[in-house]
Amino acid sequence: MTDALWVLLLALLVAAALVAVRRRLPVLFWWLVGYPAVTLRVLATYRATMDACGLTVPASAVRRATARMLGRQAAPVPPCRSLPLPTGSGLVMRLRMAAGQAPEDFNASADRLRHAWGAHAVHVRPTKPGRLELRLVGWDVLTDVRPTRRWLRTEPLTLPLALREDGHWHVRDFRTVPHELILGATQSGKSVYLRNLLCGLARQPVALVGIDCKWGVELAPFGPRLSALADTPDRANDLLDVLVEEMEARFRLIGMRGGAGPDAVLTSDVWGLPEKARPVPVVVVVDEVAELFLAASKDDEKRRDAMVTKLIRLAQLGRAAGIYLEVCGQRFGAELGKGATMLRAQLTGRVCHRVNDETSANMALGDIAPEAALAATRIPAGRPGVAVVGDSSGGWSRVRSPHLTLEDAAAVCRDTSGLIPELPRLETFRPVVAQPSAVPAAQPSARPVTG
Repeated sequence: MTDALWVLLLALLVAAALVAVRRRLPVLFWWLVGYPAVTLRVLATYRATMDACGLTVPASAVRRATARMLGRQAAPVPPCRSLPLPTGSGLVMRLRMAAGQAPEDFNASADRLRHAWGAHAVHVRPTKPGRLELRLVGWDVLTDVRPTRRWLRTEPLTLPLALREDGHWHVRDFRTVPHELILGATQSGKSVYLRNLLCGLARQPVALVGIDCKWGVELAPFGPRLSALADTPDRANDLLDVLVEEMEARFRLIGMRGGAGPDAVLTSDVWGLPEKARPVPVVVVVDEVAELFLAASKDDEKRRDAMVTKLIRLAQLGRAAGIYLEVCGQRFGAELGKGATMLRAQLTGRVCHRVNDETSANMALGDIAPEAALAATRIPAGRPGVAVVGDSSGGWSRVRSPHLTLEDAAAVCRDTSGLIPELPRLETFRPVVAQPSAVPAAQPSARPVTG
């Protein structure tokens, strides 16, 4: 009886330890328990599961003839597969599709495969004609997202910002997707995504320009690293004038370099110029874009139309000049006024957090994929940071940004303040940063006791 109690106690301790490991260290639990269990399930039920999901094809004539000779019936043939290889968040198999099959057939059966094999999610990705990658995710990787420890890519203006639901990182590449629209309601995680973006860019030789018409309350903490900051509509209008002038000067530089001589390298953007002559990239962050569209009088309407026109010019022509836009807001719709839809068409990158209305989700993702807009409207309020990311190619995915506090983000901007490039046109818009005083605060004098 004593031995049985010891065995029961040991089993309970092991079970409790596995539960704790699963909650605290899901990666370790996956390698110890999840991957072996799911792999055995996949290998044991692969043919039956594919047949039940309608992903098999009739046997070939040779197999049917062989089966008749043996007095058997030829079973349907599933797609050829590789061994299930482990990943950091699941496993991956490479399939060779049979004749007549398409990746859409596997996408339609992804949910059934998930339930059959006990995975958290199943993602299908075509790799080349006739072949695809079947990726199983072992648990909800968006529950606890931490910053990536290492990033092997060293290209400029490229940084990982959020973890996708398939375990890969969503990488913001400004040279591929030059302009982006970021939407999200209050407490949806939009500000955290923006902090990760600014901190990633602050470590690179990039000029950061902020437009925050809420008196700079959102972007002022990053002032030590900003080359320019406009905190009112009037200053925003003047700053956009300077940015347009900077863009025109860069185009003149590109034209002069292209016609410098018979041996000159022809180029249509700044990245084709020699490195020494290449102007520094400029990233313009527009926070609460709706504030730029609001107009209470005729004068405000004229200023709004002028600012929207300048933003559209920067969006249309800025990529070649090395000027990129990050437009953020709580909502974005056609009712904001003239030019809103035209500006959105130039912002090919889209990030939609939880929003307060369906119109904003459709404005952000409706022209990319209707199912992406539907997914954005279903983001729960209890999971800040979760967003739907898409681009003009039609692809989309759920992502979540690693949590970054405002204090940590501001500290990164202070530490990288020495990387601010020299742009004479923006000097007048450089934010004034209060220097910490080295003199200790005076202590209040003690008052005499009166009675």
